[in-house]
Amino acid sequence: MASNLIVARGGVEYVPPISLAFWRWTVVFLILLPFTYISLKKSYKIMKKEYKKLFFLGATGCGVCGAFPFLAGQTTTVTNMGIIYTSSPVFIILISSIFFNEKINLTKIIGLIACLIGVFAIIIKGDLSLLIDLNFTIGDLWMLAAAIGWALYSIYLFYWKTKLEIFQRFTLIAFFGAVSLLPFYISEEIFFERTIFNQEFFMWVVFAAVSPGIVAFTLYTMAQKKLGASLTGFTLYIFTIYGAIYGYFLFEEKLENYHFVGTMLVFFGIYLAKKKNVQKN
Repeated sequence: MASNLIVARGGVEYVPPISLAFWRWTVVFLILLPFTYISLKKSYKIMKKEYKKLFFLGATGCGVCGAFPFLAGQTTTVTNMGIIYTSSPVFIILISSIFFNEKINLTKIIGLIACLIGVFAIIIKGDLSLLIDLNFTIGDLWMLAAAIGWALYSIYLFYWKTKLEIFQRFTLIAFFGAVSLLPFYISEEIFFERTIFNQEFFMWVVFAAVSPGIVAFTLYTMAQKKLGASLTGFTLYIFTIYGAIYGYFLFEEKLENYHFVGTMLVFFGIYLAKKKNVQKN
């Protein structure tokens, strides 16, 4: 999932943001369709019954969370994006508690706080004065919408039961995600920026489709089946840690002491949340 940072940082220099999101999910659909077409054809009645839910999941998980971070990256910093995206697990827990009566226990709250402190330690580089100096822009609103969109996607992906297999469902989610982005992609092409279909375009679209697309979304869905919506949401805090690792290897960013302190706090928080979950089960 964190490899999406690579796309957000490098891909938008070559491909317009909505175009990148639209073609990413179109390619995901085209890659998966040959493997799922026959089974989907046999499941037509199920698809007809669930298409509204599938469209909602596609619009939130692929549409909102697919395009908004790329739009945010045009006017805000990676630091701000990281801070705001850490609100998503909070939204997951709150919405799950309000609408689905999922219990919030003290251990999970302590784990959540530990994760937040760990992430903030990494983002502000261990210097509290940097937190005061952060400036927020319109891009931050795009990122907040993406965080809420991911929370909604995560929750309803878990609570909306389906008779479709994982890859059947994901193929349709990718399709409806591309459909939800289509009118905005056309508008971007006409009124803002045209897409240049060159080597860089194909490289970034395929990478975005495979790594933070097919691989990440499939594993996230599998994790939800085992852990539930709220606990799986905690994995988003590891997002910041892997972002720092990618920055070190790909963008020559340094790993400092605060990275290690933040990492330990994040994993401690996730341990607390999962420990309670295991005991409960």
